[in-house]
Amino acid sequence: MAEPEIRFERQGHAGIATLSRPGALNALSHGMVSALATTLAEWHDDPAIRVVIVRGEGRAFCAGGDIRAVCEAGRGAPEQKAFFHDEYRLNAAIKAFPKPYVALVDGYIMGGGAGIAVHGSHRAFAENAVFAMPETGIGFFPDVGSSFFLARMPGETGVYCALAAARLRRGDAILSGIATHAVPAARFDAIVAHLAETSDVDAVLAEHAEVVEPETLPGLRGDIDALFATGSVESIVTRLEALAGANAEWARRIAEAIRAKSPTSLRVALRQIRAARALSFEDCIRLDWRIACAILDGHDFYEGVRAVLIDKDQAPVWKPATLADVDPEAVDRHFVVPPEGDLPLP
Repeated sequence: MAEPEIRFERQGHAGIATLSRPGALNALSHGMVSALATTLAEWHDDPAIRVVIVRGEGRAFCAGGDIRAVCEAGRGAPEQKAFFHDEYRLNAAIKAFPKPYVALVDGYIMGGGAGIAVHGSHRAFAENAVFAMPETGIGFFPDVGSSFFLARMPGETGVYCALAAARLRRGDAILSGIATHAVPAARFDAIVAHLAETSDVDAVLAEHAEVVEPETLPGLRGDIDALFATGSVESIVTRLEALAGANAEWARRIAEAIRAKSPTSLRVALRQIRAARALSFEDCIRLDWRIACAILDGHDFYEGVRAVLIDKDQAPVWKPATLADVDPEAVDRHFVVPPEGDLPLP
């Protein structure tokens, strides 16, 4: 019998969900999404469960949703939109969950992994934790409600992360609000044991936490804020390429990274994150649904998944190929209610 992709157990007052698909870096399958949503609903109403803990097996917390499976289902297959429908509703349920929700994060936390962690009340990052939203590199966009927290990161850090797929280690993640605590991975089991005995999550995490310094953001924040604050994607790239001074080499690498990503996704993501600053979480997740439905009808998502995850030639052929060729009306279509209607929230 195959091992379950996600395991659930009770330990004292704690309900524990363990992502157990390490060979796929715990990428979320539709079955994992459905199982977590069902169990969270049960724990929501169970007075014996006072805290929920989510963790991952292997070298990743969760590297994202299983978008390869979504792509391989075939354009127009009902299960494509069904996956995002259920995933986004899960994200909303986590955001609204009334009990402490603790993500113990070691290794990669990307895309859909952020969606099942960052919306919870507490995020403890271990030494090897690395956060990123890399979706523009596969012709997609920062979804799972991430626009809500990206738009509320200090200054223009969230726009930087969205466009460049910048990776933040745990010190930067704490500075930007992605993580709430820095905790050595060796203490994760002790934290679980303590949380099973008490519902005072803040006290338990404070007991095991350590102080870490940000890795890169303090030295970059001034330039990030100046470079990403205004204008189009093209103007941001132009400013990056023209930057002189101590961060010139960083800026050149970031400009090169942005130019390699889907032009359509870049334009959509920039508009999305800027709009999210004035939106509630619920409106952000509804917007994700609208954008996802439009992207599934396009070209770049399938090409990006092919190039990065299937053929792995790392040479996607985007259509259109340049930012200048992206039709503004095509971007607009990502922001309208799809024929299926808006996402019904739990």
